[in-house]
Amino acid sequence: MPPQSPHENPMSPEELEAAAAANEADALAQLQAQVAELQAKNVDLADQYLRAKAEVENARRRADEEVSKARKFGVESFAESMLPVVDSLEAGLAVADAPNEVLREGSEATLRQLLSALERNKVVAIAPAAGEKFDPHQHQAISMVPADQDANTVVATLQKGYLIADRVMRPALVTVAAPK
Repeated sequence: MPPQSPHENPMSPEELEAAAAANEADALAQLQAQVAELQAKNVDLADQYLRAKAEVENARRRADEEVSKARKFGVESFAESMLPVVDSLEAGLAVADAPNEVLREGSEATLRQLLSALERNKVVAIAPAAGEKFDPHQHQAISMVPADQDANTVVATLQKGYLIADRVMRPALVTVAAPK
């Protein structure tokens, strides 16, 4: 009798059942391995999430502390630059019988000291010259007067204004040329 091919040799029902059970067991083992792998990934991701959340909270707390310190001690540098001016004024007032010339010289030196301290702290004077175009962002017009110059130009500065880091603290008070 010639040998039979495997296709011709049907499996017995018991063999088919055993093969199916083996396939199901392999599939079940694979699914259980996938579930275990996903559970491990889930635990790892949950841990990473908690660490990231704690890191964000720490960063937020540190930022809040820095902002609080900046508010509390923000004027420290400015105050330190004002102390020599205070010392100079007190020294000048301590001299009882100083001649007017000496008092004037001391006052001028103290003013230079004060202006220098303001400049170091980015406080800049706004003092428009006569004939300069009126700038409503930096100047405040007190009045309009007839003048022999272009309309809407500064005639006179009555009081200096000041900027701090390009922000107007106080506008310069000016009179402006009226239109002809």
